[in-house]
Amino acid sequence: MKSPPATEVLRVTFWGVRGSIPVPGAHTARYGGETLCIGVEVPAAGRLLVLDAGSGLRRLGEALVQRSGGDGGIAVDLLLSHTHLDHILGFPFFQPLYRRDTRVTLYGPAISLQDRLEEVIGGQMSYRYFPVRQVELAADVTYVDWREGTYDLGDGILVSAAYLNHPLLCLGYRIACSGRVLCTAFDHEPFRNVFVTDPADPRYDELMAREGEAAAAAAEERLSAFFRGADLLIHDGQYTEEEYLAGRVGWGHSPIEGAIRTAAAAGVRRLALVHHDPGRSDAELARLEARLGGGREPGGPEVIFAREGQVVSL
Repeated sequence: MKSPPATEVLRVTFWGVRGSIPVPGAHTARYGGETLCIGVEVPAAGRLLVLDAGSGLRRLGEALVQRSGGDGGIAVDLLLSHTHLDHILGFPFFQPLYRRDTRVTLYGPAISLQDRLEEVIGGQMSYRYFPVRQVELAADVTYVDWREGTYDLGDGILVSAAYLNHPLLCLGYRIACSGRVLCTAFDHEPFRNVFVTDPADPRYDELMAREGEAAAAAAEERLSAFFRGADLLIHDGQYTEEEYLAGRVGWGHSPIEGAIRTAAAAGVRRLALVHHDPGRSDAELARLEARLGGGREPGGPEVIFAREGQVVSL
């Protein structure tokens, strides 16, 4: 992990970009097979924000330990989008957790009063699933349950959270610091009318159909405003539009073409697509990148198909 230039406001490093399950192997070596984990360094403040704890978190932890050289503490703010397994499975393998000089503040959505963040993460580290229990970690770990709202992390770092459209309660983030803005929508699909819209269907109700359309449109506009003007939007792009419409509606993930439209409507400068489908090979991703990546029409975003190890400076 190299130290960033002092001129950077945010330095974004992709440690894991795959969705659903890690897929190591020769067919994923170019784009990467680790599940989601992204490091966001704030050089001026000496702060590190980590977005999600997928399997890519393991290598980030190794880099942090190596960079510290065993001297001085490690401090991390870990922001979880949600607690599906592919987004938290790297947590038990995060090396700094086993050092007494580490401080981790872990933020994320509380599903319910019974399923708070500490209990969900702790359940993963029970004796049934892992040899080291949560209470045995050497690091100082603090859990903070978040809902929609704006939070001040200090050092001029403001984080806003908004609910996304996913089968489990899931947060998107807007991180603002010194005039730069980074937004995330890791597991999300377009809002849609869930009511019957075909008048020939006996279940059709005109009022419900109309209200459903209005609700979906309002939710899309709310999220567009949340992303508006971002320097970088990191967005779910698991499917192509053809794949999405052919039976994946309701699965909680976006078509690439839809993510590009969302970024363009919000005036986003750069769009980084992540959560690549685990069945997608490097060759397939390269073809999609050649067709949909790069610069777009005037006013549209630059489109990046994120790769492990890639660094984007803001």
